[in-house]
Parts: sequence; C-alpha cells; structure tokens
Amino acid sequence: MKLKKYVGDKSFYKMVLTIAIPIMIQNGITNFVSMLDNIMVGQIGTDAMSGVAIANQFIFIFSLFIFGAISGPGIFSAQFYGNDNHEGVRQTFRFKLILCGIISVIGIFIMGTFRHELISLFLHEGSVTGNISETLKYGSGYIAIDIIGLIPFAIMQCYSSTLRETGETIVPMKAGIVAVAVNLVFNYLLIFGKLGFPMLGAYGAAIATVISRFIECFIVVIWTHRHKERNKFIVGAYRNFKIEKNLTKHIILRGTPLLMNEGLWAMGMSALNAIYSRGGLAVVAGLNISNTVSNVFNIVYIALGSSVSIIVGQLLGAGKMEEAKDTDTKLIVFSVVSCIGFGLFMSLISPFFPKIYNTTDEVRHYASYFILIIAMCMPLEAFMNASYFTLRSGGKTFITFLFDSVSIWVISIPFAYILMNFTSIGIVTIYLLCQLISIIKCIIGYVLVKKGVWINNIVV
Repeated sequence: MKLKKYVGDKSFYKMVLTIAIPIMIQNGITNFVSMLDNIMVGQIGTDAMSGVAIANQFIFIFSLFIFGAISGPGIFSAQFYGNDNHEGVRQTFRFKLILCGIISVIGIFIMGTFRHELISLFLHEGSVTGNISETLKYGSGYIAIDIIGLIPFAIMQCYSSTLRETGETIVPMKAGIVAVAVNLVFNYLLIFGKLGFPMLGAYGAAIATVISRFIECFIVVIWTHRHKERNKFIVGAYRNFKIEKNLTKHIILRGTPLLMNEGLWAMGMSALNAIYSRGGLAVVAGLNISNTVSNVFNIVYIALGSSVSIIVGQLLGAGKMEEAKDTDTKLIVFSVVSCIGFGLFMSLISPFFPKIYNTTDEVRHYASYFILIIAMCMPLEAFMNASYFTLRSGGKTFITFLFDSVSIWVISIPFAYILMNFTSIGIVTIYLLCQLISIIKCIIGYVLVKKGVWINNIVV
C-alpha cells in the first residue's frame, strides 16, 4: 500500500511520458547537436573552443532571462487552460511577447556593446594551455554574430511555451528537430568549409545557430496561426495588446520572482564559472566539455520537471488538490530514480568522452573529473528540479526565488570564491564541494513540498 504512494500504474507513466518524451526529444536533439557543434569547434583547437564556451555563457544568461519571462505567465496559462479559459491564455501570451521583446532589446545592446569586456572576465593565466588573446578574439566574434538570432529565439519561446501549456508538445518538438538538423548541416559546412562553403571555423558555428533559430521560429509561428481552431489563444491575439489590469498585477506579483530567479541563477552559474576560470584556460575548456555532455543527460530531469509544472498546474487549476499532491509525489520519485540510472551511465563514459576533443591532456584530465562529479550529483539535481517546479506550479514563486537564486549568490559563490582564492585546495575538489551544496537545497525542498505550501489554485 505504501509503495503505491510513490509508484504509479501503467496509465500514469503513459500520461507522464506523453508529455515528457516530446520535451526530452526536442531538448535532447538540441543538446546532442550542440554537443556535436562543440566537438566540431573543438577540432579547431582549445582557443576556439574556449572562446565559444565563454561566449555561450552570456547567451545562456539571456536564454534564462527569456525562460524566466515566459515562466510567470506560463503558470497562469496552464491553469487557465485547465479551467477552459482561452481569453486568459491569450492575455498571458501577450504578456510574454511584450516582456520578451524588452529583454531582447536590452540583451542585444549589452552583448553587442560590451562583448570584449564580458569575455575578458573569464580570461586568466593559470595553466599551460591556451592563448588568451586568441580566445578573446573567437569569443567576441562569436557573440557579434549570435545576437542576430536572439529575437527569433525569444518569439519562438513565447509560442512554444504557450503551445506546451495548452497541451501541444509535438509541434515544438518537430520544429526543434528541423532546427537542429539545419544547425548540424550548416555547422559542418561552415566550420570546415565543405561543398564550396567558406571555412569560417567558430564563426561558422555562430552563423549556423542564427539560421536554425530563424527556421525554428518560422515553423512554430506559421503552424500556430494556421491551426486557429486548435490554438484558440492565437485568435485575436494581435488585434490589440489588452491585458486586464488585475491579471497584469498577478502575473507581475508571481512572475517577477521567477524572472529574477532565472536571470540571477544564470548569472550566478556564470559567476561560478568565472571563479573556476581563475585556474586557467585548461579549466575553462574542461568545464566546457563536461557541461556539453551533462546537458545531454540533464534533459531527463529537466523534461520531468516541466511535466511536473504542466500536469500539477492543470490539476490545481481544475481544483483537484489531492490528485495533484499524489501525482507530484510519484513524479518526484520517478525523476530521481531515472537520474540514478542516467548518472551511472554518465559516470561510465567520463574517462572516454574528453578523448574526442582535439585538446591537451590537461584539459581532458579536468573534463573527466568534472563529468564524474556531475554524474554523481545528478539524482540531487533531479530532486531539486522537481521540487522547484512543484513549488512553482502552485504560484509559490518567491519561495523558488529564495530556493534557487538567493542560495547560489549567498552560499555557492562566496564558498567557491573563498576556496579558490584563500586555500590551496585543487580545482577538482573545489568543484565537488560546491556541487555538494545541493544537499542543503534538497532538504529545504523536501520540507516545503511535504508541507504542501504549493497546493493553490491561483486562477479562480
């Protein structure tokens, strides 16, 4: 009887996987192609690989701000849809477009104007590997091209997230598959100069990314507008940009912590990497390799976390509180158990994956250990992620802000900074200790989820 509390039946997992698998496939293909992209750039050499890796830190921050911008309205979209309120979904969609437009303009201005200064934050002497001036050149050049694709990326996220929140996960997945296929082909053609295309190296990778973002955006937008009967929220969405004052107030109230959380968390992760980079370019390159492979595996708990947000959010919107609580428990257990298996597999490949890259033994050494540490901590990340989305599904966004961003800036960054600058501990040990801080967040997440503070219907 007690086991039934944690384990669902066949129909339960079929329902979960119907939502999670398309997200896994889309993110998995995207991250797998990003990995191939990374490997291709890595064939040029450590300087190009490090420059692109640093540039992507800032693209990552931008993408997380966009994710945060759509997440607040997304809570309402899922519950409005569960309540069969299409006008509510329409207005939250408008809110996403306006906010993402503002963020895009700010992001393009900052990255376009200060790209040299931003890249320089990660460049330190400290290893025998790499040339700092070459790395700066590659990184700043990559950003200058990549920012062209940020606006279509933001628009696509507004559409895709709303489609998912209204139960359509297949189309964003298909668009993502097409986009990554285009990205992969143009990466090969433009990085290495095949079939008559110019050999542009790292800059070719940036151009390929921009092309793929425009294509993905076009596919999602065109499909949504051609299927208005299915996507009722898009009917009249651009007739005006009216958003009810009361809804705006509630989205801002619950969404601002999410926006700040995603942005500050992304900046916090980049700040951590900047601290680690004091170990030299070999550490930067090693972290890049480990993060590349971990992104492929992390899709499991990320997709299951998104499933928590969608499934539990719709149950809360429909007023099914006990079912939401029961479902959430099973989803968290499923996520953790899945990641124990994937973490084990990831640990097995940790000595071999870095050998694919055209880089030094020093970089490969760091990368292998970083991959192993990430693999060990994957079940912790799964529990944290599921807890985070549980709290968010019930609108407890300020708690998630404290849970995520405040912890990284108040605990992780000072801890890493002190260890890196005032001790003689090696970078691998420092990285392990910083990852194990997740245990504290797991305990806090467990207490908050168990107390049921997230069980709320926020659209009635």
